[in-house]
Amino acid sequence: MAQYFVIHPTHPQRRLIVQAARILRDGGVIAYPTDSCYAFGCKTGDTDALARLRRLRNFDERHHLTLMCRDLSEIATYARVDNARFRLLKALTPGSYTFILEGTRELPRRILHARRKTIGLRVPDHPVASALLEELDAPLLSATLMLSGRTLPPNDAEEIREHLERDLDLVIDGGPCGIEPTTIIDLTGEDAVIVRQGKGDLSLLGSTN
Repeated sequence: MAQYFVIHPTHPQRRLIVQAARILRDGGVIAYPTDSCYAFGCKTGDTDALARLRRLRNFDERHHLTLMCRDLSEIATYARVDNARFRLLKALTPGSYTFILEGTRELPRRILHARRKTIGLRVPDHPVASALLEELDAPLLSATLMLSGRTLPPNDAEEIREHLERDLDLVIDGGPCGIEPTTIIDLTGEDAVIVRQGKGDLSLLGSTN
């Protein structure tokens, strides 16, 4: 049965953030708010939690997961980033963008795309997600939270608890955070390729040249 924390969306209570991080360290899978929509999250190196997260999203090894990072330097630790890509990342983080990049040896192979050895990475611009990452002192493996039979992510934590309380260890209620997933940008080739247009403003890409 999932625990349920109501956390202030702009001034998250530290004691609850500490408890949430402890649940993640103990192998829990959680629902938490981001700057685009609610997401599933688990500790990066936990095999059982990874299997549960993939099962919740019905993902196999050919679907990209996302590594939520605290900042740009953390992205550079887990993905191969040259100078041109670094400039683009610097211009668009934090924000509602997910970047597909080749993973480094710092990442377990099982969390990478099975064929391409790539992963999604992003830096969320949401106080609750940021506080959780800071307390965890490590990236958070994530995927957009979807409910079975729905085409849009839920925007109500109570609804998430109602549908998934037996499948999650914690639901963080940070209030409504939106239903539009991130813009996904593939940076594995010579040019940036827009894989999905979402909440992130594409006009900002022109300012990174």
